[in-house]
Amino acid sequence: MLVHNSKKGYILISTDKESEFLRIKEELKPNRVVGFIEDEFKIEHAKAVIAEAYISESETKYIVLGANNFNNVSQNALLKILEEPPRNIELIIISSTKSNLLPTVRSRMPIVKGEKIHALQEIELNLLRVNYGEVFDFLKTHARVKKSEAKALVEALYYRATVIDKLMLSASQLQNFDRAYRLLELNSRPQSVLAQLIMGFVGEKNAN
Repeated sequence: MLVHNSKKGYILISTDKESEFLRIKEELKPNRVVGFIEDEFKIEHAKAVIAEAYISESETKYIVLGANNFNNVSQNALLKILEEPPRNIELIIISSTKSNLLPTVRSRMPIVKGEKIHALQEIELNLLRVNYGEVFDFLKTHARVKKSEAKALVEALYYRATVIDKLMLSASQLQNFDRAYRLLELNSRPQSVLAQLIMGFVGEKNAN
């Protein structure tokens, strides 16, 4: 469920917010990662997040919000910084279910599932420097993926590009991710969809 958003934050669906926070901190080293991990996320927590977000940073700082429940007042208070985060600030929300979050929050950030991010560890495709040979090898490895598996790969590739490789996606690359989802929903051939998506990175690299 990807949206046209050039920022690199995301919503992570997981029932183990503490473990996910620790994993994120380890994965994003040496970047600073600030956590607000609560049982219930209230307005005072939202205010603390906003205050932290507006502390000037010269390097990217990640702010992680994790809770079993998010009340509506706190979510509404966060909408502005979710839509337009301050410079060098990226926000990650950990929630046990999508239904905990307002549609206005869900529409502002891509949603990924915890197990899909863990599966991402197996993707060793650096989209910043990907070449035609690596694209061929990736497509060969995933030649027989099913529709659901292809969707998971699209999410994993998005996470890889924006969080691991720290790419600022171009408008055409964002459109390619959205198009990939639509084509998979229409039962297009998964390998063809993945090929079009990844080749967008090769083309962008060669154009720069």
